[in-house]
Amino acid sequence: MSDVLVGWERSSFSAAGFTHDTYRKGNGPGVIVIHEVPGITPKVAAFAEEVVGRGFTVVMPDLVGTPGKDVSLPYIVGSLAKVCISKEFTSWALNRTSPVTAWLRALARAVHGELGGPGVGAVGMCFSGGFALGMMVDEIMVAPVLSQHSFPIARGSGSASGNLGLSPDDEAAVVQRAADGCQVLGLRFLGDRAVGTRFDTLREKLGDAFIAIELPSRTARDHSVLTEQRDAASVERVLDFFVEKLLL
Repeated sequence: MSDVLVGWERSSFSAAGFTHDTYRKGNGPGVIVIHEVPGITPKVAAFAEEVVGRGFTVVMPDLVGTPGKDVSLPYIVGSLAKVCISKEFTSWALNRTSPVTAWLRALARAVHGELGGPGVGAVGMCFSGGFALGMMVDEIMVAPVLSQHSFPIARGSGSASGNLGLSPDDEAAVVQRAADGCQVLGLRFLGDRAVGTRFDTLREKLGDAFIAIELPSRTARDHSVLTEQRDAASVERVLDFFVEKLLL
């Protein structure tokens, strides 16, 4: 096990036809931290440690990549290629929920069934941002966070740019949950083209239930709000959101 994951309990979870390793640490209500491309990097693990430190049981699924490995361009390209060809992830298709979301929903139900509390939280990053939104179909998901929601892959200014990566039925369920009072926290750098126009779609569909944290881009490379280009105030806002929804 990588040094950055020392103290994390490694296990595996099977559901919906998929099996993935998971890393778990902490006490309190459950929060599912879903890594970005290329995988569970040291900075993803560091963010997860901050969530643990605020009083939560964090479960990190290992969906792609090598846990604990540092970011590099070849590593990003290799992991992204795997994501794009895997049947678990609908990287290009519009109006479809990625199959892995069913696995994540089952994981969240299992965590909540064990730990109890008002529900669970989840944060998705980059390719996994939409997964946290799709998990909102279940009422136990009470604290969904979308950081730099980037899939389906945007192609210019077309429909993919604003597509949420959900089936019509799942999108309708998410919209209803929002109307019933479930808030969604979203974060992005304003110059991040990978996010496309999804924040506009989220505002249109979810209304006041969508809380947008939009940061001025400092460089053209700014993308990962909570990790590689970490914005401390945004990390604190996410931690406060989990506390508000799961501990208070």
